[in-house]
Amino acid sequence: MKVWRAPKGLRYWSAVNNTEVGLWYTLAAFAFFLFGGVLALLMRVQLAFPENDFLSADRYNQVFTLHGSVMMFLFAVPIFEAFSILILPQMLGARDLPFPRLSAFGFWCYLIGGIFVCGSIFFDAAPKGGWFMYPPMTTDYQPGVGADIWLLGLSFIEIASIAAAVELIVGALKCRPPGMRANLMPLYAWYILVVGAMILFAFPPLIAGDVLLEMERAFDWPFFDPARGGDPVLWQHLFWIFGHPEVYIVFLPSVALMATIVPTFARTPVVGYSWIVLAAVGTGFLSFGLWVHHMFTIGLPGVSIAIFSAASMAIAVPTGVQLFCFLATLLVGRTARSAAMLFILASLVTFVAGGLTGVMVAVAPFDFQAHDTYFVVGHLHYVLVGGTIFPIVGAFYYFFPLASGGKRLSERLGRIAFWLLLVGFNVTFLPMHWSGLRGMPRRVYTYPAGMGVDLLNLISSCGAALLAAGFLVFVWDVLRPKGKQPTAPRNLWQAGTLEWLAEAEGRPWGVRSIPEIDSRYPLWDQPNFVRDVDEGRFYLPDAEEELRETLVTSVVDAQPQQCLRVPGPSFLPALAALFTGGFFIFATYKWWWWAGGSGLLGVGTILVWLWTGAARIPEKDEKDVGLGLSLPIYVSGPRAVGWWAMTITMIGDMTAFVSLVFGYLFYWTVHPEFPPPGIADPDRVLLLVGGGALLGSWGATILARRWNRGDRAGAFYAAAGTAAALALGGAAALWAAPWRAGLDPTEHVYPAMVWVLVGWTGLHAVVGVIMQLYCVARRLAGRMTARYDADLCNVTLYWHFLALTVALTAATLAGFPLLAGELP
Repeated sequence: MKVWRAPKGLRYWSAVNNTEVGLWYTLAAFAFFLFGGVLALLMRVQLAFPENDFLSADRYNQVFTLHGSVMMFLFAVPIFEAFSILILPQMLGARDLPFPRLSAFGFWCYLIGGIFVCGSIFFDAAPKGGWFMYPPMTTDYQPGVGADIWLLGLSFIEIASIAAAVELIVGALKCRPPGMRANLMPLYAWYILVVGAMILFAFPPLIAGDVLLEMERAFDWPFFDPARGGDPVLWQHLFWIFGHPEVYIVFLPSVALMATIVPTFARTPVVGYSWIVLAAVGTGFLSFGLWVHHMFTIGLPGVSIAIFSAASMAIAVPTGVQLFCFLATLLVGRTARSAAMLFILASLVTFVAGGLTGVMVAVAPFDFQAHDTYFVVGHLHYVLVGGTIFPIVGAFYYFFPLASGGKRLSERLGRIAFWLLLVGFNVTFLPMHWSGLRGMPRRVYTYPAGMGVDLLNLISSCGAALLAAGFLVFVWDVLRPKGKQPTAPRNLWQAGTLEWLAEAEGRPWGVRSIPEIDSRYPLWDQPNFVRDVDEGRFYLPDAEEELRETLVTSVVDAQPQQCLRVPGPSFLPALAALFTGGFFIFATYKWWWWAGGSGLLGVGTILVWLWTGAARIPEKDEKDVGLGLSLPIYVSGPRAVGWWAMTITMIGDMTAFVSLVFGYLFYWTVHPEFPPPGIADPDRVLLLVGGGALLGSWGATILARRWNRGDRAGAFYAAAGTAAALALGGAAALWAAPWRAGLDPTEHVYPAMVWVLVGWTGLHAVVGVIMQLYCVARRLAGRMTARYDADLCNVTLYWHFLALTVALTAATLAGFPLLAGELP
């Protein structure tokens, strides 16, 4: 099937196949991991001896900040998304994910942003406020661009994370093979759904916080300046609303790898499938109720501490359910030995140890003593390294033949790496618990002799060297030449899930024909399954029109709904990422004209990408996909993958907006009077006029879609033009409301929050206008008709969410001050 082959030569970098993009993504994530590991070694050299001067305080702060930022933002989440892009289509028996160019765009954003952030340390310009970036340390005491590089560079990288989350959620929901009902999905796909949803609700609050902190640094808007009504505690809330779910966003994908590997080597289906799914969902839900346990020492009410302490302990229940199900599976089956299983077993043990210390710090009186000591550092690394890194290394040994044309890693080298990593890990991080209990504070670049921690720190540093040796053995095993090594047999591990349908030599598509599924382990349970797939006895056995095609199915029952044609190679995603990155990078240095120009080029490139790659009017309405079934090639509305992508994206967008509203209400709770006396309210008449105009634009957009479906072209153009005019007028009215009232955003946090809320809403209205005009252009060019209206359907959906934003903005700014004034 030559249509799926990746381009050759320089055009290779225009590839969008999941097999190529997922591989690039994985290699880049691991390269950043190694970079972060080198930074960790530098820190351990500095801390090996008291009063050491190997690193200066300033340089240590840069190394410390980048180490945490790289590991959390450039490895822990991206490695899960990278691996999922690579392997999920095969797990689902699909040819590819539904938006391959979006995956490529996310990768290029990630790579550009990662190089920008990591490269800063070579120019003595790296951020040095810690990976948590607490103000006022990152406002009043951080000159230079280091903090801006962190805020804008990582915001850019978060675009890649959200883009990948959208791709993976839609893929797991809509690209499953026929018959793979929700209760037959691989556990890995369930974990993808849970973690993808967590990303949608966890990352936007951090983006909202980044916006506020960068605006304070760039424009002196006092969101975190107590002298002008701001409060640094708001940053802690927004950061840890992201930061604690982030731990489980990192951990749950590794649990997903356990859920995939354990049944294979136990030679039996996983025990407690339904309980594992419920526990994964419960873990994701409860993780959002834990953020305050990072803030026990800031002076919270006792009731709040008790509630969040209880929630911190409660999350051990669903976590324990998952781990006990895996242990039960190993006990029921006959476990085969392998390097991959060694890493899984090590993960189970070390994560339980880290979980126990996590329960300890959830007890508030103990946390008061251990907070900001090396005890917390030891706990964090037991959870993250033990619970996350070990399963990832095990997954390399398990899945490597699928990504390397059938070449496998060495079992001997794998065992050497395992023992070096396991011993080095415990020697490094176990002594940190005792260092912390003896009073050694975290985030310090040196310490005096005689504290009782000299030997413990030296042991930790020696363990770090051993840990590094283990990773070097592993890296050598991955990179060593394997040309003379024999090709591993197909389905090397005798697994039961669909990804092992892949032929030993590898192919740039998912499967020969898309199968019908009636079991969780079809390779074990369905007779002659592999032969039938290879001989094309299922769906889409060929590419008659020489186009890239896969199936779209219903969300719950996996009933076939569409033959989806996905776009092929293009440099547009890379160009769009480059220009988008230019906006963030130029803004870091306050080169506003360059930033604006790069941003406009980015928008233009994305529009060209959409124009050329969006769903095209097909040459026929339906296609025979095999087994006597014909499916439509073009669909719109809830059956379309684009509709689901818009819905998921807007949920994340609304979460960021609600986080800003949360900030407004937070200031009300911490101030005796908010809005403060002496500062005018925004013009309520203009707020209501602007809100009314935008709601009118929403209504006109709905009419435009209705008249387009009725094939009333003139009425459609009139409604779309009216919607655009009302939207622009409404945005202008919203922006004029604080301006007419003379609100200076640098004077006090209240006018600054007003400007942020109206600015956010008005900017989204302008985006909506661009979307409306895009649909008009598509209709004029004959690329959108009454029947083929997916673009307009998605734009209308966008306006549904924007209407909620408008209503909430108007209610908050026009109605809340009146209500607040009446409250005792």
